[in-house]
Amino acid sequence: MRQPSSVRTKSRRVLMVTENIALGRDHRAKKQVLALLAAGWKVSFVCRSDPENEPFRSMEGLHLYEYRPPAESPRRLSYVYEYAYSLLAATRLTVVAYFKGGFDVVQAGDPPDIHFLLALPFKLLGRSFVVDQRDLSPELYAERYGQDAGLLMVILRALERASWRTADHVLCISQGHRRIIAERGDVPATSITIVGNGPRLAKTRPRPAQPELKNDRTFLVCWVGVMGAQDRVDLALHAVHRLVYELGRTDCHFTFIGDGEVLPELRRLADQLDIADWVTFTGWLEQDACFAQLSTADLGLETTTQDIATVKCLEYMAFGVPIVAFDLEEHRAQADGAAVYVSPGDVPAFALAISQLLDDPARRAEMGSLGRRRIEETHSWERQEAAFLGVYERLLTPARRET
Repeated sequence: MRQPSSVRTKSRRVLMVTENIALGRDHRAKKQVLALLAAGWKVSFVCRSDPENEPFRSMEGLHLYEYRPPAESPRRLSYVYEYAYSLLAATRLTVVAYFKGGFDVVQAGDPPDIHFLLALPFKLLGRSFVVDQRDLSPELYAERYGQDAGLLMVILRALERASWRTADHVLCISQGHRRIIAERGDVPATSITIVGNGPRLAKTRPRPAQPELKNDRTFLVCWVGVMGAQDRVDLALHAVHRLVYELGRTDCHFTFIGDGEVLPELRRLADQLDIADWVTFTGWLEQDACFAQLSTADLGLETTTQDIATVKCLEYMAFGVPIVAFDLEEHRAQADGAAVYVSPGDVPAFALAISQLLDDPARRAEMGSLGRRRIEETHSWERQEAAFLGVYERLLTPARRET
């Protein structure tokens, strides 16, 4: 992979760009921004406007550039509109940021894998380009639309490869992603760094439980995250239906924390399944409210059937919450013994695993303790931060070798 011309070593300025989520709602980006600011970097950040961005609009060392988010649609062609709109908006604000304060490194949070187009002119000016690959666009598209072929898939794979090949360095969240980037993008291993998405230890210690969150029931089961089609929250709702109407469990309340494009249809599905009395959709919650739920939860659910690493398991583990998840390589790599695994998509087995684990408090306690320990020893952001900052230090070193 070609390295850019040397970067001015006295300057420590970075432009960060994300498309699908605002900074105030982006746990990973927030940790990265705070780490860079603490290390002496000046940060410009381009993202969607959102009320949650307010605390960052006056943060010292951070300049926030916001644009109005595009309208969301479940149609496939919405990909084209959303990406084109966001790229044009981000490009305009990037030019503004360049002339206002400048930057030495551009970091793009992908997907979508289009920001290399924005970065290319600045690479010609000697700036470095970092891709923070959070998910894999072709896999997300296939999960969302049930199709892994066709013109759009070809385009997504081409954009993905172009993004990786343009980047001076690629960050990813797991060993599985690193393997795919190396093989599918033909990217040297030395140009890929795993930076996990673990929570900060100091902020995620369990709080006192709030029994009222259980809605007058014995157990609280939580799902937390951004609700996209690929997250398969519908499978959790079908499992709730089975628990209530086939296994006869009316002692559990299920809270789904977060929002996203499929939230309205999930609400409708809960009504259709006649489980609304056992289910709460909170929408987006402030951090303290979310952590109160997790501190009270008896069990956490991970419903994706896509073999990708997500932050859900890590958040559950940080609060000592045992997990029921589908049996995928990334879930085992993250949670190991902190989760019970069932075959992907097997709703009856998923519901049964929930029921059995709720009936076994000793096992839940053991799994929760193991999960918290894995966060402290391996997955916490404190363990990942050094790797993240190390990439930036290497990018600022003048004598970088050609690879």
